Amino acid sequence: MVDIKYDIVEEIGVLSENAKGWRKEINLISWNGGAPKYDIRDWAPEHEKMGKGVTLTKEELDKIVEILAE
Repeated sequence: MVDIKYDIVEEIGVLSENAKGWRKEINLISWNGGAPKYDIRDWAPEHEKMGKGVTLTKEELDKIVEILAE
């Protein structure tokens, strides 16, 4: 399995937390040295493990905000 490298550039906020301490977060993350993107996914405490999530560009995030505001 290929190593995935990530750098959490900015921790924006926690959306929820489960009984085991995993938190659904929105963060700005650089994946494999790329340009930072907005990311929503579950994280174990201390960010040592992650669940599946969705990564969005600034334009995609802006579009979601626009759609939700309608």
